[in-house]
Amino acid sequence: MDQTNDSAPSRRQMMGGVTAGAAMAVASNALAQGTTQGAQPTSPLPLAVPRDPRDEYPRPPFARQTQAAPGLAGQMNPRPDHGETSYRGTGRLAGRKALITGGDSGIGRAAAIAYAREGADVAIGYLPQEQSDADEVLEIIRQAGRKAVALPGDIRDEAFCNQMVETAVREMGGLDILVNNAGKQQAQKSITDITTEQFDATFKTNVYAPFWITRAAVPHLKPGAAIIITASEQAYDPSAILFDYAQTKACGVSFAKSLSKQLAEKGIRVNAVAPGPYWTALQPSGGALPEALEQFGAKTSLGRPGQPVEIAPVYVLLASQESSFTTGQVFGASGGGGFP
Repeated sequence: MDQTNDSAPSRRQMMGGVTAGAAMAVASNALAQGTTQGAQPTSPLPLAVPRDPRDEYPRPPFARQTQAAPGLAGQMNPRPDHGETSYRGTGRLAGRKALITGGDSGIGRAAAIAYAREGADVAIGYLPQEQSDADEVLEIIRQAGRKAVALPGDIRDEAFCNQMVETAVREMGGLDILVNNAGKQQAQKSITDITTEQFDATFKTNVYAPFWITRAAVPHLKPGAAIIITASEQAYDPSAILFDYAQTKACGVSFAKSLSKQLAEKGIRVNAVAPGPYWTALQPSGGALPEALEQFGAKTSLGRPGQPVEIAPVYVLLASQESSFTTGQVFGASGGGGFP
């Protein structure tokens, strides 16, 4: 989903009696500030011609493909669109400092790219096996003129979660936005196929880690800060093959609703996003059954899966001051299904 702006009216029109010279000075200063803060420089934009959402991105059938977990976006066919060339920033998060878990690929990567192009410094957490994907994201953040902080490690380890937060705060000089996005999803046809090790790893990644990370982050957050958790439509309409994953995402919904009430008195907002089927590395690395992946997203109203860039604006909105009255909410984005 491209982010575009209509051409701004002239300063003479906006300011009436202000002289043309003063108006030009104001405009020049605004442009300079936007560039310094990491927003993309103003340039002529193409007309925002409406496009059919059904044909905006690839539709199934997809090639059968599998990867070892945790999976890499760089090895997917077709490669997901995280906004690498399509997301345009407008300075909505200028000067903010964000920590995003799972920022190497998928929805976390799309949020990281969008945040940087909106003017925020961004720290991303990821597994060491995902370094090649993470390197691409870190370079995109730097190209946007923002500080990029790499935080490789396993969030199933409480000590690492605490260390990750402390490093992010130290390297960026603070923290304004926390996105608990990293997740583990392993499809199994029967409950008898789910080992205790898998069940434990899913809950450690999707439930324990957000708790550890948020607990460590809250002392650093000031009024106006935002916490976002990636839940799922699975919290509302669980699939038979995602028995353990769906339970953790229901926890994510309660996480946002409960914590929002606790932190409101501190001026900190907490919300969740509940995506439907998105084309991310989570799917070919075990999140979907190989035979089902060929028709992934076909049952949505739009007949295709979402691309990570299409949900990035939701994460931007929830992090921005524009949603200052929004807390304890769950935002759905599932191509026509889901409940929130």
